[in-house]
Amino acid sequence: MSIEQSLHDGIAALGVDLPAGAEGALVAFARLLIKWNKVYNLTAIRDEAQVATHHLLDSLSVLPQLAGVGRLVDVGSGGGLPGIVLAIARPDLQVDSVETVQKKATFQNQARIELKLANFRAHHARIENWQPAYAPAAPDAIVSRAFADLADFITLTAHLAGPATRLLAMKGVYPADEIARIPAGFALERSTPLTVPGLDAERHLIIVKRT
Repeated sequence: MSIEQSLHDGIAALGVDLPAGAEGALVAFARLLIKWNKVYNLTAIRDEAQVATHHLLDSLSVLPQLAGVGRLVDVGSGGGLPGIVLAIARPDLQVDSVETVQKKATFQNQARIELKLANFRAHHARIENWQPAYAPAAPDAIVSRAFADLADFITLTAHLAGPATRLLAMKGVYPADEIARIPAGFALERSTPLTVPGLDAERHLIIVKRT
């Protein structure tokens, strides 16, 4: 199945409302990802339909959890997942992607230019050393997708998290062991199962806040 068809069917199944032109922009991003992947090794997934399912739809599955979020930091997003996908889906959302690997940050910025994403910026930096341009104000949310152990994610981003900031960890099977090791000063707010159309695997969004 083509990227277009897989994505179109998946968006309908997710029930998310996207702005005009977003679906086409997501397809364009997927094609950029596949093209650059041949040289930059951005993802292990190369099948077009799987790129739509495992990357685009998986990223879009968190969209309903971002109501009220205006500033988002994406940590270790590699090829721009979920950050670029969410920036396309929510033009009103300011997304800063922080990536330690230079070639991946370069790809993300090239995608920003080609897709004309005024609300997205990629930064080549280590997250523990990075501050947003709007500091000392804090982001509304910090997201990671298959980035690290939950405790490491919290520890590395703690300097960014204000009292109202939510840390959103996209995980597979419910990570009970990782939740048990949440560092002092933070606590589980809730866990939300995520359903990704066409993906036969457990997905959970773990939401953590300061105590």
